[in-house]
Amino acid sequence: MSIPDTGHPYFDKLIALARESGPVTVALAHPCDAHALESALDASRLGLIQPILIGPRARIEQAAADAALDISALPLVDTPHSHASAARAVEIVREGGAQALMKGSLHTDELMGAVVSATAGLRTARRLSHCFVMDIPGHGEPLIITDAAINIVPALADKVDIVQNAIDLAHILGFGEARVAILAAVETVNPKMPATLDAAALCKMADRGQITGGILDGPLAMDNAIDPGAAAIKHLVSPVAGRANVLVAPDLEAGNMLAKSLSFMAGAGAAGIVLGARVPLILTSRADSVAARLASCAVAVLVARRRLVEPKILGG
Repeated sequence: MSIPDTGHPYFDKLIALARESGPVTVALAHPCDAHALESALDASRLGLIQPILIGPRARIEQAAADAALDISALPLVDTPHSHASAARAVEIVREGGAQALMKGSLHTDELMGAVVSATAGLRTARRLSHCFVMDIPGHGEPLIITDAAINIVPALADKVDIVQNAIDLAHILGFGEARVAILAAVETVNPKMPATLDAAALCKMADRGQITGGILDGPLAMDNAIDPGAAAIKHLVSPVAGRANVLVAPDLEAGNMLAKSLSFMAGAGAAGIVLGARVPLILTSRADSVAARLASCAVAVLVARRRLVEPKILGG
């Protein structure tokens, strides 16, 4: 199958790179609707992933029949319900049967509950966090936004891992230089605004080697993080101000609204990935475009391939 034109040049590049690296096996938890099955089939036909369907056989086969989807070539592991699907998918990963995990039609909380289990999960020394890889029309280079889906109100210690996960991802995706803006509403430290204090602390931690591989600056407001003119007006001189390619939101709500505003108002593509577990986690939404679904799988493939040769990356 040829690579479809996604309308997002960076996503096309990601998909091509992932195809060159070869498919990885993905445990797909509870794919009981057409969206989940179509995502798996599209990525499988492109040679990105080799999905294992894990869930109630009758429901999966009925969903496929209703949508006229042929899943006969895909392995299917029968489970009684969504909680069992999540647990079995994680177990397959732990056994070495899959190199990535993908959310089907179950709730994210159900899947994450199995992933973070202290006894049978996929945790590492690193906190889990979510990254959106954004392809924004007219911006000129991709952008990582974190965390927009996992950590609701992250403490400073959580943000250390959130930042490090994003930096590691930037290098895996070939950014070259990870220029990290720690976002707040203003670009000055204000004791009454905790996000600005966290930003200052994170930058100093990077100076002391507690965060590695990236260049940090913050607090930075959104305009002077990504627009050179806005940074110049504020007399901000750093390698990051005005040209950040990683944006760290102060909390989940801010990150989620930022990413979705870019997607639905600026036409950006958003590929989502959860990092910090033993394998990458693909979280797709019914609102995601085909391009976003394929790009999310491509990002997971590139992360999984990198972890095979560098197991310690992303906290492994």
